[in-house]
Amino acid sequence: MSEGPRDGDGQALAKRAYATFAERYDRDAPTKPHNALYERPASLELLGDVAGLEVLDAGCGPGIVSQILANAGAHVRAFDVTPEMVALARRRCEGLDVAVREADFSHPLDWVADESVDRVVCSLALDYVERLEPVFREFARVTRAGGMLVFSMGHPMRDWMDPRTHGGKSYFEINRWGMHWTGFGEPNPYVESYRRPLQDILNPLVAAGWRLDRFVEPLPAPEMETVDPRHFAELSHAPGFICVRACK
Repeated sequence: MSEGPRDGDGQALAKRAYATFAERYDRDAPTKPHNALYERPASLELLGDVAGLEVLDAGCGPGIVSQILANAGAHVRAFDVTPEMVALARRRCEGLDVAVREADFSHPLDWVADESVDRVVCSLALDYVERLEPVFREFARVTRAGGMLVFSMGHPMRDWMDPRTHGGKSYFEINRWGMHWTGFGEPNPYVESYRRPLQDILNPLVAAGWRLDRFVEPLPAPEMETVDPRHFAELSHAPGFICVRACK
């Protein structure tokens, strides 16, 4: 087994933040336009047909993607660092072919055997990880030859252009930043994450043994224009996330 990820702060950023509004996230994220009509469709399209496949949902949150994948015929193993999210994912996926556990990106996934999954999906979770290469290596270890990794993150250029995000640092630096999110009700949760240049996402991916297959800067689904016209216009002009597919 390869050496697992090491990160001095672990995933404490995600655990601290999401524990404070897990129920609200579980309630709103299934239909929130940025998720349901923007990032999630793009990531699922990259993932493709999963019927009969072993899929690892890394950083599963309240199990929204796990539920979708299981209903599409996948055998899903899922994990999250936040105990409240693990409980919500188990509740959401009850009766489905989904096994959910608490685990941290900063430790080896030693409960997943070498080359035992066909797909890894990681939706908007890697922004809370400081060092990506060890995580990508661990994903590669558990994935069979010919398997795929699909992940999404904040768009590096979009985040750097926002003065709230770059913290006065250059585009080329990795910086930790935080802000109060307004999309999940009161009290507004304070969420910290890492912003990094694109090269510090793609180069660690390749160094970990993955081959970049497709890079997507998604457009919002047409339905978003009706339910959230302001963000539809914004995301039609400039992307907020990136979605990446890599092959082993």
